[in-house]
Amino acid sequence: NGFKLKEGGFRLDIRKKLFPLRVVRQWNRFPREVVDAPSLEVFKARLDETLGNLV
Repeated sequence: NGFKLKEGGFRLDIRKKLFPLRVVRQWNRFPREVVDAPSLEVFKARLDETLGNLV
């Protein structure tokens, strides 16, 4: 998608378990249609659809 978030530069092995890092990686995997939703309701609907396709 066009709204990539940047991961911080951590040096500790614990970084793999940090919530924000995992969220950034997942956010960057979402299609642009989800990220660029015009409203929260549309975002939720598109997110549900996208996550439903993963299962």
